[in-house]
Amino acid sequence: MTEVAMQELVITRVFDAPRELVYRGFVDPDQLAAWFGPVGWSVPRDTVSVNARVGGHQRFTMVDDTDPGMTSPVDATLTEVMENELLVGEQRVDFGAGPVVFRLRLEFHDEGGLTRLLLRQGPYGPEVASGAREGWNSSFTKLDALLAG
Repeated sequence: MTEVAMQELVITRVFDAPRELVYRGFVDPDQLAAWFGPVGWSVPRDTVSVNARVGGHQRFTMVDDTDPGMTSPVDATLTEVMENELLVGEQRVDFGAGPVVFRLRLEFHDEGGLTRLLLRQGPYGPEVASGAREGWNSSFTKLDALLAG
């Protein structure tokens, strides 16, 4: 039996918006519903619940735009919260084969009016890492558009 090397995904992205606005995109249910999910997926507003405090949660369901029967629920418990600076939590995500638990760390850094977001998520196997990177980057393109609007 071979042991699979577990990986942590690390993404750094600079957004052309103050960090308060980028942070709000993750904790305001209306904003989260407007951008989260890769292109081709959406998050119905009525599935979103956020309580941005230690012990709080972030819950929502991604829905495939072409096949609404295909969903991916996310249920995160927040373990560290520093308003406009840091969100850390454990996410239970179901990709269809049963729930998987990841740790997610989001750091929001002020870069002179811009925001540098540092995302760390994992651990998971290499087969999930590339899809997760692609999904986050696609989602961030939607967040860019929301922040520019």
